[in-house]
Amino acid sequence: MAELATIARPYAEALFGVAEAGDVAAWSTLVAELAQVAALPDVLSVSSSPKVSHEQVVDLLFSAVQSPLKNSAEAKNLVQMLLANRRLELLPEIREQFEALKNAKEGAADALIVSAFPLEGAQLNDLVASLEHKFKRKLKPTVEVDKSLIGGVRVTVGDEVLDTSVRARLASMQVALSA
Repeated sequence: MAELATIARPYAEALFGVAEAGDVAAWSTLVAELAQVAALPDVLSVSSSPKVSHEQVVDLLFSAVQSPLKNSAEAKNLVQMLLANRRLELLPEIREQFEALKNAKEGAADALIVSAFPLEGAQLNDLVASLEHKFKRKLKPTVEVDKSLIGGVRVTVGDEVLDTSVRARLASMQVALSA
């Protein structure tokens, strides 16, 4: 949703600025944990209740988080600011944008690899190495299995898609034959 992305961007950029002064990986973990907790319907319901104070919601959120940064003033300020502006539901989008900023700084990208069969070990490492060469950046792969591909893989890196699946080849053959 474009509106959420637009609203979340300043929060993510400010948070990334704070994280750069310290441990970006630790902040990434904290934001991921907060986003996961904030996405729960019960938490959103409690956070919007007039019977529950903002401080109680902050305590609730941080009680569910394991990160050592949960006791930092910056983390508490972030959550308090989101609550004060009624923007707690933005945390998942803030997490996505924070990760994008982190990846851009590291020269890396998230890669979704969808395969017809499970990929593990050396086979996955070889594929990732060739994809890193093709996309000219370090990739952080996530692998999913989709048997409907029949064979091959479909790789998504940002807005780029490389589809070498049998299903895609059959679809292109069908278009060529019907034209």
